[in-house]
Amino acid sequence: MSKISDKDKKDWQDFLSKNEKLPNKDIIKTNSLVFRSTEIDLHGFTLDDANKEIEKLIYECFNNGFNKIRVVTGKGLHSNNEQDPYVSKDLSILRYSVPEFIKNNIELMKLINEFKEAPVEDGGEGAFYILLKKKKII
Repeated sequence: MSKISDKDKKDWQDFLSKNEKLPNKDIIKTNSLVFRSTEIDLHGFTLDDANKEIEKLIYECFNNGFNKIRVVTGKGLHSNNEQDPYVSKDLSILRYSVPEFIKNNIELMKLINEFKEAPVEDGGEGAFYILLKKKKII
């Protein structure tokens, strides 16, 4: 058991006697960018369904002030792409096709600032971020 020093006791008594309040750092607004984010996990989706869902989500997020979407596609390790002779067994379907779908959609790209690969703790190669532009209010 540690002993509290007399100085610490005095500092604590001084603090209590002044009725000071510590600022709540959780609600202090800063000039730094605050992300409103959401995510979607596309595991188990067909390519067509995944593209429809991601398109719908991008529009919803943009219109509702979200600026960051984490998209989990998986690494394709368990996909059945070997059943399609036109798809390489080395490539996962959603991992590459969903970003390609978005990049080829001119209307969606007008809403997007950038794509970023997710760090390992957020999915690494099996996930990416979409950073959306801010909706202009007219």
